Amino acid sequence: MPDRTLRVLIADDEPLARQHIADRLAHEENVEIAGTASDGLETVEMIRRLKPDVVFLDVQMPGATGLDVIDTIGPDEMPATIFVTAFDRYALNAFDVAAVDYLVKPFDDERFSEAFRRARRSVELEEVDRMTRRLVTLLQESDGPQKPAPAQREYMDRIPVESRGQLRVVPVSKVDYITASGPYAELHVGGNTYAVRERMQTLEERLDPDVFMRVHRSVIVRLDRIDTMLRSPGGDYAVKLKDGTELSVSRARRDALEQRLGGV
Repeated sequence: MPDRTLRVLIADDEPLARQHIADRLAHEENVEIAGTASDGLETVEMIRRLKPDVVFLDVQMPGATGLDVIDTIGPDEMPATIFVTAFDRYALNAFDVAAVDYLVKPFDDERFSEAFRRARRSVELEEVDRMTRRLVTLLQESDGPQKPAPAQREYMDRIPVESRGQLRVVPVSKVDYITASGPYAELHVGGNTYAVRERMQTLEERLDPDVFMRVHRSVIVRLDRIDTMLRSPGGDYAVKLKDGTELSVSRARRDALEQRLGGV
């Protein structure tokens, strides 16, 4: 699919920052700057009116923050979003609201181009998905009434974590199990532990249920990591992982887990 022209909105309260992004976009092919905004409320209005493909969104703006903009528009209605921030800690929030990428000021040409490539790819994938849904609808109409095709839910394939004050991304395929840590959670990956600013309920909903299962209020486990189920003389249940780790299993979830494991 040849690259089509992307319409871009630049939202930042600093004129020099807006110009900086515009200058860099001038070196990208097939780009049109649809408009610029200097505060959060103006950004919301321009997204709704201009319907850009991509928005460079400053996190801290007067009127409404970048996160407020996304809350107002709705994550599902937002264009492909690249957060721009002077504070790396906001990167976690960017991933939480499904931003395509984020740029920490000051950023160089290579980092900018990488983020913009991701945004372009996101737009292209959305177009393919939209065309596929339309084609399925047309085929169903031509073949007569049929049951609607079930929507395929997208699950997380990577999780942003904090490690020594830095942000890194852990592939979900590497996660052995997850435990609650106060209001948030910890990922356990091959002997390493990483803090995650996500609640257990959110993680349970966003992980593939064919791969992960919440076996206790404070434990989510990757099913193929389980070696055996255990039962103590007191009637408590647990699972033993292939690395020897033992994790609690609630009585309410024991039967469901046994079924998932085929009666192990």
